[in-house]
Amino acid sequence: MESITTIKKSITSKTKVNLILDSILLLIFLVVYQEKATGEVIHEWLGVGIAVAIIIHILLHWQWVVSITQRFFQKIKTEPRINYILNAGLFVCFTTIVFSGLMISRSVLPFFGLEGADSSFWKMLHVTAAEVSLWLVALHVALHWRWILDAIKRYIVTPVSQYFGRPKNQLKPKPVHSKL
Repeated sequence: MESITTIKKSITSKTKVNLILDSILLLIFLVVYQEKATGEVIHEWLGVGIAVAIIIHILLHWQWVVSITQRFFQKIKTEPRINYILNAGLFVCFTTIVFSGLMISRSVLPFFGLEGADSSFWKMLHVTAAEVSLWLVALHVALHWRWILDAIKRYIVTPVSQYFGRPKNQLKPKPVHSKL
């Protein structure tokens, strides 16, 4: 039987891994979204990288996916249901982005000796899915904002403040009192 300490360490390390992976995913997504900032070749290879990172992200959350899928039409709280629908939308968008991106690829597919079907349809589908995914990612971040802040505080702010010897209570902003 696992001890409470072992379980807490396991949860802590999962949270830390999720924070790091999610931060990398968001950063790569924002960079790859702006093709003009990186150029076509880097855009395509970062796209491959983000596809791999998304697969890892899904695998890390696979137990949640299975659990909510099994209980989706039963009585569950609204938040997991909304997250599930949002995540399904993100999955469809990212799958569309990757597939259409490969179809219009001028670097990745030729690297493997393959050729896509460069047409305006695939380009339009790629751009549209990317634009929709930007909004869905923003909503995803907004819905998980509390978790993001808690994880940043736990794994970045608190260790840094302890390293520099500042008590945790000094990290909170002091209330401003008006003299009305």
